[in-house]
Order: sequence, then C-alpha cells, then structure tokens
Amino acid sequence: MSLGLCFVLVWCTGYIAGKEAVESAAPFTALLLRFGLAAVIFGGLAAVAGQWRIGWRQAWHSAVTGALMLFLHFGAVYAAFQLGAHAGAAALVIGAMPLVVALLAHLGGSERLQARQWAGMALGFAGVVLVVADRVDGATPAWAWLALIVGLLGISLGTLYQKRYATQVDARAGLFLQNATATVLLLPLALWEGLRFVPDARFLLPLLWLVLVNSVGGFALLFLLIRRGAATQVAALFFLTPPVTAVFGWLTLGEHLTWLKACGFALAAAGVWLATRPAPR
Repeated sequence: MSLGLCFVLVWCTGYIAGKEAVESAAPFTALLLRFGLAAVIFGGLAAVAGQWRIGWRQAWHSAVTGALMLFLHFGAVYAAFQLGAHAGAAALVIGAMPLVVALLAHLGGSERLQARQWAGMALGFAGVVLVVADRVDGATPAWAWLALIVGLLGISLGTLYQKRYATQVDARAGLFLQNATATVLLLPLALWEGLRFVPDARFLLPLLWLVLVNSVGGFALLFLLIRRGAATQVAALFFLTPPVTAVFGWLTLGEHLTWLKACGFALAAAGVWLATRPAPR
C-alpha cells in the first residue's frame, strides 16, 4: 500500500472520530485537547531521539505551519460548524484545496503543471461535487461559508509554506512545534467556551483516536509526503477524502451511499491518478 493511500485512509477516519468527539465537547476544547496531547507525544519522541537541536529560523517556520494548517484550518472549520455549516458544505469547500494549492504554486512560480495535471484537478473536484451534492443545501449562513473559506486558505497556504520552508527539520521536532503552536493559539478560544467536555467513553475514545491515529499517524505521513513530493501532488490526494469519508460513514454510521457518490469516487480517483502520476519520459 502506497504512502499516499495510507495517508488518505488515516486522514478520513478523523472526520468520523471528530464528529463523535464534538457531540460531547465544545469544538475548540476538543481541538485544544487533541493538539495539546499530540504535542506532548511528539515532544517525548523528539526528546528520546535527541532531536531537540533546532535553529530559531526552522522553529519559526514550523510554528507558522502549525498556525496555518492546524489552528487556522481546523479552528475555522469547527467555527463554521458552530455557525451552522453542514458537513457537505465543509467537504465541498475544503475539497477545493488541491485547486487552490495548484493555482497558488503556479502563480508563485514554484511549480508548473502540465495540461493533464490541470485536467486531473478538474476531474478530482468534479468527483468531490458529486459525492457531497446531496448534502449541500441553502441553509448554511454566510458567516459559516466565510469561515470555511478561511479554513480552506489555512490548509492551502500551510501546505505550500511547509513545502517551501519547514521540511528540513526533524519530523518529530517539527510536529511538536506545530501542535504546540496550535495549542497556544486555541487556548483563549477554549477558555471562552468554558473548556466544556464530558469525560466519558463517548468523548475519550474518539479523542484517543484523533490524537494517536490522526494527529500522530496522519500528520507524520503528511509531513513525509510534503517532504518527498511536490505540494500540488500531495494536495491532490485530498480529492479522495470526501468519497473515502462517505464510504467510512456508510460502514460505521449507517449513512446512505448512492450510485452518484460511487461515480464521484471514480472521478476523484481518476483525477488524483492524472494529477500525481509521473510525467512520461
């Protein structure tokens, strides 16, 4: 199984676990606990490996990456949920992330995409639209849409920033700084919520999954993927997250899976294949 496929499978479980966690906790409090515990784990791993020697410049770049990819992205998406956004609206907006990354990388001159890659991006986004079409309605308030757009910019800019500035540091030390930065930035919001959570199995088990599988496993895989590949190729994998999440929802939560969603899955997979396959010699 490829590293990219492992990442998609791990990342998508976070939507299921996150949906369960926020039913027993305020959203920013859940994020605070998730990133705080992940920071402790990554800090311990870095200490055991003796990887604490990191320059101020690299520390700053890791902190900026954490502010964009963790605090801004997840904080804005969770805020959108509080404002009334449905999961379908969130999946549609965040599903445009590969297109935004490709456009910004192209405009910035860091990457040049071929016609087949642009075609793959278009197919991938079309697949996302088919998967979430039945879950998007006109009930999402304007402020919620704005928050989702902020979250989209956070993960898009964070992916490009990490690729350019924050991949040379040791992964354990870098991810410790990213999670610690997000924790510090989330603390005032969680205090404003009153640090509300119910310490029972309905919250603690999903939280444990979010920390160990998604934050530790998922972000470690994402770090390695960004280090090894072009930002646009890594971003294209996110086209697969809505359809794979829909399959997980069907298997674990009993959500409805239609032929339209299956067609969207096929389109998204074709788009990722076009956008990420090596150029012919």
